Amino acid sequence: MADDFDLYERELWAGRAAAYERGFARLTRHLVEPLLDAAGVAPGTRFLEVGTGPGFVSREAVRRGAEATALDADPDMAETARRNVPGLDVRVAVLPEVPFDGGTFDAVAGNFVINHVGSPDAALAELRRVLRPGGRLALSCWVMPGSGALGIVREALDAAGVPVPDDIPDPPFMEYGEAAAFRRLVAAAGFAGVAVEEVTWEHVVDPEEWWETGALSRVGTNGVIVGRQDAPTVQRVKDAYDRIVSGYATEDGKVALPAHALLASGAR
Repeated sequence: MADDFDLYERELWAGRAAAYERGFARLTRHLVEPLLDAAGVAPGTRFLEVGTGPGFVSREAVRRGAEATALDADPDMAETARRNVPGLDVRVAVLPEVPFDGGTFDAVAGNFVINHVGSPDAALAELRRVLRPGGRLALSCWVMPGSGALGIVREALDAAGVPVPDDIPDPPFMEYGEAAAFRRLVAAAGFAGVAVEEVTWEHVVDPEEWWETGALSRVGTNGVIVGRQDAPTVQRVKDAYDRIVSGYATEDGKVALPAHALLASGAR
């Protein structure tokens, strides 16, 4: 199950770095500062970011004066991070692989990556291993099942009668996408003082832009599903999307989509 999901994830994200940077990365940036605060990142902190994507978390860590290193499973994502954060040491590795010695880092963080790994418990064990005693962990994830900004394309697919294909695996993290379960998962990995905060915000975006980056660019599972449909079906999904997204319209022609996430933190 874990291996199948990890293979699916590698195929899912291959070639998607630019599209992700234009779309969903703007949504997830809301938690960059809270994540770094929860990890205790300050000047001189030896910091590791896992699942760096475009490198936005590492960039802010560097601005804080941290000594940042980053990992990503996708080579194109790693290259994007290097472009956005000149001089950043970015390694390509698939969690739970963390190619560093034990106790290397003062802080480790991952922004919406733990929900993309086949073995969340094994990944957490490795993140704990590379932290020094007393070092801090901070991880964000989506509330599951996804809703609002994360789930609006899925709502449109449902409304258009398009099911999830049988060959798309269920995310192993699905059962942990609520506060109590996420807290238990992190605590079970050996972290102390685990806290989980629920975070809600509004992602204000042009609805056509969100359709392009969230559905037509094949970013994420919902985008993959849309990409498999014929033109008439895509149009039915788009019609449903337009109806649904109109409920979030703002006065300036954009939409304010709610986003629901969890932020977990703990110490080695």
